[in-house]
Amino acid sequence: MKIENLTIPVRVYQFEELEASIKTLFEKAIANLPNAHAPYSQFHVSSASLLENGEIVCGTNQENASFPLGLCAERINLAAIAALYPKTKVLKMAIVIENKRSPVLHPVAPCGMCRQAILEQENIANSPIEIWLKGQGDVVYAINSVKDLLPINFDGSCLV
Repeated sequence: MKIENLTIPVRVYQFEELEASIKTLFEKAIANLPNAHAPYSQFHVSSASLLENGEIVCGTNQENASFPLGLCAERINLAAIAALYPKTKVLKMAIVIENKRSPVLHPVAPCGMCRQAILEQENIANSPIEIWLKGQGDVVYAINSVKDLLPINFDGSCLV
């Protein structure tokens, strides 16, 4: 037996260090946080995606009384993009959180289902999506592709 350690390349920034276009993407996501419907968890999530055509599309998490049958911000974001701008590449996705019960200062990564959905979008477009993460503090993580968050992944090639 051998053990392999998989590492995740993450760029770490302070918010004020970000270039203007990334700050704008985060500002859109932050402005959209009040649209999250999270009455049960009080954990609000918003994502904003920059498309290759220059459009920015947002999504927020939507909880359900039949908890946990809600929808995550990232998957709502990707569904809106597929409906409004089919076959348009997603270049970057900024994800922000706001925990109303207890602030989370560090960035929070997408859940497993969202990672898989982002991976599917990357594979459809044959193009990586930069993932930008921010908690309620000033630290921002940047990841080149969801494949960095999901280094051992499942895709359509497994089904042939």
